[in-house]
Amino acid sequence: MCKRSIPLITLTLAGMLGVSACRDSGGEGEFFAVAGKLFVFNYRVATATYLVNLVPLQPVEDGQAAVASFEDPAGGEAIVVRTRIWPKMAKTTIESPPLRCIVKNRPYKVSITIEGPDGAVRQTIETTMTSSEDQNLLPDQPLVVGPVYTPNPELAGHPDGKLPNPDVPPCPTALPAARG
Repeated sequence: MCKRSIPLITLTLAGMLGVSACRDSGGEGEFFAVAGKLFVFNYRVATATYLVNLVPLQPVEDGQAAVASFEDPAGGEAIVVRTRIWPKMAKTTIESPPLRCIVKNRPYKVSITIEGPDGAVRQTIETTMTSSEDQNLLPDQPLVVGPVYTPNPELAGHPDGKLPNPDVPPCPTALPAARG
């Protein structure tokens, strides 16, 4: 072996050890970390949802669940979603049902509880989510219907998807900012 390759191998091994030492960014009590969070605006079907990805920091027990509590942009009670965590999956995705009244640049509170197989709380994650867009950019109804993407007949004459008198309750005009 060449004398020049020994320092290179040593540096490579030291770098690999340094990277592997930094992988566990969580403490002993942390089982999951948020790996991504966003609002999903689906223009074609006229829906918007919360979406959060969690990645495990420790081995996952069979029977664990993530219970997410999302602030309702339209006001009222929090939207609660329970998602089973599968031990062999690299990530767990939590998605809310369709939302209304999302406002651009307003933080919305999200709380995620990790429950063990026995139902005991293992970890709580508190965060906020902020949209880069207002929900009013979505059409009032889905642009297409059916399995072959047939144009929605209720939107005939309204190519932008906006109806003159949409059949939805109005959004609150002034919601308080989320805390935390």
